[in-house]
Amino acid sequence: MAETFAQAAVIGVTAWGTTLAVHMARRGLPVVLVARSEAEAEALRTIRRSPRLPGVVFPDNLHVAALPDALAGADLVCFAVPSHTLAANAAAACPALAEGATILSATKGIHLETGRRMSEILGEALPGHPLAVLSGPNLSREVVEGLPGSTVIATHDASVAALRGAFHSRALRVYTSEDIAGVEFGGALKNVIAIAGGMVDGFQFGNNAKAALITRGLAEITRLGIAAGAEAMTFQGLAGVGDLIATSYSPLSRNRRLGEMIAGGATLEDSLARLGETAEGATTIPAALRLADRLGVEMPITSALDRVLYQGAHPLEEVRALMEREPRAEH
Repeated sequence: MAETFAQAAVIGVTAWGTTLAVHMARRGLPVVLVARSEAEAEALRTIRRSPRLPGVVFPDNLHVAALPDALAGADLVCFAVPSHTLAANAAAACPALAEGATILSATKGIHLETGRRMSEILGEALPGHPLAVLSGPNLSREVVEGLPGSTVIATHDASVAALRGAFHSRALRVYTSEDIAGVEFGGALKNVIAIAGGMVDGFQFGNNAKAALITRGLAEITRLGIAAGAEAMTFQGLAGVGDLIATSYSPLSRNRRLGEMIAGGATLEDSLARLGETAEGATTIPAALRLADRLGVEMPITSALDRVLYQGAHPLEEVRALMEREPRAEH
């Protein structure tokens, strides 16, 4: 298997997709950013920057195109699209994929109806391709600005050396794992807890409350992950507690900002409209609860958020109910 990639493509002009494309291009890898239409591709080619990342100019070796031409020659194809559009994007890309191209998922979520992880959706839609996932405490604005950080790439059958070569840099340290399930569940479920973290900030409950929330949130994330086949230690690493801390505390986090708006009295619909981009935690909540019910896992924080966001419960009432739960041993 090749130790380097000849060309990469990133499907998704989201802030994260564009960040990954810019990052790999700066590493010297030719990259094609895949737009949703030729009109969108032409607009981005003209301005050479993304409206989602003000001030970031595309490197010369980053090109923008639409399907099917965008995937010609790409032996690494990254998906960085909203989770609810992943299956459709994979189906659209399938006819244009080069034989043996490595597929990398940078999308964080859980399929609502089936509980499938994003790599499982890609594996079903794109059989026969090496598959990897990328996750960690990776706020797009910080990565694209070259601030120091780390990420995790998990795979069973893709070239670890080639993937490291595409992403590892002086500013972004790449760790690797074989626990695909753990890396994906950590990345998806931390968005849920980050919404609750934003609510704690919105209500000005203080650092004690936030530390307790994050710790107990990690506990329920880990319970569900283990029940679904993940390794417990993965949740103690970058894709688990690392990503959870960054997303729960950073003002750049959309999920945290969503929680703050909900605490301020905004509806879910209005909050998402003000954010202007996907807050994956909101769509992950019902998917996680369906999976938890199927696996017999208790998720009190996620259940409380579901009642607030989707059933009209008042946030402060749910906080009170969580605090009044029967005392128990921590572990």
